[in-house]
Amino acid sequence: MKKTVLAFAAVLALTSSVVAEDNIRIVGSSTVYPFSSAIAEEFGATVKGMATPIVESTGTGGGMKIFCGSNDDKSADITNASRRMKASEFETCAKNGVTNITENMIGFDGIAIAQNKKNPALALTREQIFLAVAEQVPSADGKSLIKNPYKKWSEIDAKLPNRAITVYGPPKSSGTRDSFEEMVMIHNTEKSDLYLGAGFKKGYNKVRQDGVYIDSGENDNLIVQKLTKDSNAIGVFGYSFLEENGNKVSGAKIDGFEPTPANIASGAYPISRSLFFYVKNDHRAAKPSINKFVELFMSEKQIGDRGALKRIGLVPADKVSRAAAIKNALEKKQLTLADLKSK
Repeated sequence: MKKTVLAFAAVLALTSSVVAEDNIRIVGSSTVYPFSSAIAEEFGATVKGMATPIVESTGTGGGMKIFCGSNDDKSADITNASRRMKASEFETCAKNGVTNITENMIGFDGIAIAQNKKNPALALTREQIFLAVAEQVPSADGKSLIKNPYKKWSEIDAKLPNRAITVYGPPKSSGTRDSFEEMVMIHNTEKSDLYLGAGFKKGYNKVRQDGVYIDSGENDNLIVQKLTKDSNAIGVFGYSFLEENGNKVSGAKIDGFEPTPANIASGAYPISRSLFFYVKNDHRAAKPSINKFVELFMSEKQIGDRGALKRIGLVPADKVSRAAAIKNALEKKQLTLADLKSK
């Protein structure tokens, strides 16, 4: 009896060790989170002998800090990102021993500017959105920058709704926030003599802090909930959440284009971006499950034109781009600083 108990304990210890060894830890983007979680669930259900990966929604910036913080076996194996890794983040990774990374582009996403579905259709320009959320805006005579005075959309343009400006959006740690700032705020100011003259040489991206823009954390579903209760508000989040909650919220037309998969994939919708996940190749030897997870994620079955992730909001890349991304993933192509600086 004693030998049987000891044998059972040994088997249990061995099993626990295998699970711990093969358990993949994934951090990063709240936008990529639903896609990564769906792959993790299928992985756990269909790949024999492998534990279901742990997926945490920390935001793109937060995920990069965790991912680049250490290369030891207890550190994150993968980080999701709703924008490309920054050169500065790559350099931080290198300083901490994370030097062998593969970048995996899974497809596209648009940043939705959404509102309560009960409201009349809304059409905005990027300039109008900038004027609603920027901390400093041009004065009436256009000769100086002043603290943002706009309280209602109709004050920006008489053709816009006569309702209070309330914007629920992502925090600074979010890749969605980074992309929003780049494609809306910096886009409108990087060639502006007024902002350049005021010392903002790379464009202006300071969001107002007077309660009009409300930092809503790394939970896009929370923003959707806010919009269902506040018909005045608009929300800023990834297209996949608009697709998932189409019975509750609707997306505004931006610069004349609807947030549709076709417009996002073509780039016609002006607030579109690529989605990624990054892998530590040094962890693959100790965790062979990482290879199988990448193979599953970067498969036509998942990211293709008829892939499972399309059904939950991913916009697939074109066939040529997708084939190149899959090839890079399977060959474990090593990311370089030159790659990040070239695009």
